[in-house]
Amino acid sequence: MTSIITGDIINSKETLPQAWLATLKLALNNFGNNPKQWEIYRGDSFQLEVPIQDALKAAFLIKAAIKQHKNLDVRLAIGIGKKTFSTPKITESNGSAFVNSGECFETLKKTTLAIKSPYKSFDDQINIMLELAQLTTNYWTSTSANLVKTALEHPQLNQKALAKKLNKTQGNISQGLKRAGYDELSKLLDYYKNQIQALC
Repeated sequence: MTSIITGDIINSKETLPQAWLATLKLALNNFGNNPKQWEIYRGDSFQLEVPIQDALKAAFLIKAAIKQHKNLDVRLAIGIGKKTFSTPKITESNGSAFVNSGECFETLKKTTLAIKSPYKSFDDQINIMLELAQLTTNYWTSTSANLVKTALEHPQLNQKALAKKLNKTQGNISQGLKRAGYDELSKLLDYYKNQIQALC
């Protein structure tokens, strides 16, 4: 079992690609190499393979990375399933994880993040939680997004260390994480990981 994230950049045509492309590549590089694990295609679309337990964290990290750029956001569909055909390029590989990701992506209209797995009851529950989470994450400012991205990339750092890394006060970091809903996001990521481990 694996997970495939299919995504595209919202409002990409209103911003020069050089503004966000490097950011997207850096975010994807956290999870593997191009083109085996990730690939950007059609200008502003991309696909990424990550271990199932890391899929939701990867999605939120990519979202935080892109939302550092004003007026940009990202649509992300996580497909969980099998990879039955592997090639050196992720976009040419296949299996139920790819099918689920593609089908999930087609349903992204009012929501910008959803999951499709072989487990319908899990999907129903987690997707309601993701819709609620987006009431906060869709409105991250550039500053909040940068803070969340840094915290997700460096989970070992406490607030004091994050403050030093970002050249801010610990008070700024504490307030910023609170505004960004970081504690709640961490609980959601833990819940997802525990559920996935139980199912798979």
